[in-house]
Order: sequence, then C-alpha cells, then structure tokens
Amino acid sequence: MKNIRALLASALLVLAAGLAAPLQAQTAPRPAASSAVAAATMTEAEVRKVDREYRKITLKHGAIKNLDMPPMTMVFEVADPALLGSLKKGDKVKFAAVDEGGGRLKVTAIQPLK
Repeated sequence: MKNIRALLASALLVLAAGLAAPLQAQTAPRPAASSAVAAATMTEAEVRKVDREYRKITLKHGAIKNLDMPPMTMVFEVADPALLGSLKKGDKVKFAAVDEGGGRLKVTAIQPLK
C-alpha cells in the first residue's frame, strides 16, 4: 500500500511538472530583438504625411518582409510620438513595423536615410 501511494505521488509530481512547463513558456517574457535582427526588418519608405496630433505617419513603403506585405502607401500608428521627431513630407526613411492584431500596424522604429 505504501508503495502504491509513493508511486501515485511520484506520478502526480511528474504530471504537474509536465503541465507547468508549457504555462511558463507562454508567460515568460520574450527576449528583446537584437539590433542585427531589427536592422534586417527595416524597410525603406518615403514620408507622405506626418500627423503628430493623432500619432500617425503615412508612408509610401517597399515590401515589409516581417508582415508579408507588398509595397504600397498606407497610414501607420507610431509606438512613441517621439519617433516622429522632425520628420516631414518627402523625407526618405527606414522603419520597422509590427502587427498588433485587428488590422493595427504600428511603427516601432524609424530613422532618416542619408
């Protein structure tokens, strides 16, 4: 009887550990992208409009590989209004964007081209 209890207790511990591992993987923070990865996802674009009041920018951009998006002109929200800086219509830039779901695309980084 003691052996069966010990066996059952061991089995429950193994089962609990097996169930906890996927939960930890789902809630663990994701590591920040390296600068090399961020640079690889940058897309060239031309600024068509800057709307500081609503934290948006209109870009005529090339293909955005990480979003599987063809070249087009579209409006993006910006993650931080400071990203808009002194940008103006006609500026050539490189930018990174992410899909936040629900059709919301957000610029997370932007830099002028030289």
